[in-house]
Amino acid sequence: MKSFMIIGQFVPGTSSLHKLDPRTKMVTIFSFVIIVFFANNVLSYGWLALFSLALILLSKIRIPYILKGITPVWFLIIFTFILHLFITREGPVLLEISTFKIYEGGVIRGLTISLRFLLLVLVTSLLTLTTSPMEITDAIEELFAPLKKIKVPVHELALMMSISLRFIPTLLEETEKISKAQASRGVDFRTGTLKDRMYAIVPLLVPLFISAFKRAEELAMAMEARGYNGSEGRTKLRELKLTNIDYIAILLYVIINIIFFTLRQ
Repeated sequence: MKSFMIIGQFVPGTSSLHKLDPRTKMVTIFSFVIIVFFANNVLSYGWLALFSLALILLSKIRIPYILKGITPVWFLIIFTFILHLFITREGPVLLEISTFKIYEGGVIRGLTISLRFLLLVLVTSLLTLTTSPMEITDAIEELFAPLKKIKVPVHELALMMSISLRFIPTLLEETEKISKAQASRGVDFRTGTLKDRMYAIVPLLVPLFISAFKRAEELAMAMEARGYNGSEGRTKLRELKLTNIDYIAILLYVIINIIFFTLRQ
């Protein structure tokens, strides 16, 4: 299961995306999440897809690895497309089977929503794939530093978010180990009625929660043993600094957005 999920995993490398300041990547990707909802025609969606493909190529991470990593998301994408075929009744009828009708508006809406979902997953996955958890923590803390003036525990929140991302692959690996152990004892997760499958999941969830709480307790004890007491009096080994490659990336991203809003008119 762990090999089929890339969310929260970091792939070390020397690509252009790896060298970017984590703040540059976070601002760019989060703005992309907003901009993708402004696409309204084939040209604008094509431009966003081309931009996403360019980012993947720049990351030097193999495309099959990324596509394999979002395997669990494909079900949601296909389900979203099929759902719009049933609920959207706009435009002329393209296909009629008995009482079921497929409308042109349903196909278009299903394709656009599914494509948005796919682009969001691909681009946001690149953040964790090319940025270490420590860099993500530092970037979040730097970006939300102004909130410290109103007594918001920015450092603690950034640390919690970073640890949560880091533990996703660990919990998936633990789930795989427990499921294999339960399967070797005769537990069947794939056959039977829905009720039987739900009962079969219980032996999987209980040890998983126990393991998660145990890991959390061990992490807390390790941090306390090393004298961690929050952001108070804490210094940093690495200071984040914008370099020439960051300024070039920001300039290119602005140009890409200008072209995008020109294409959507």
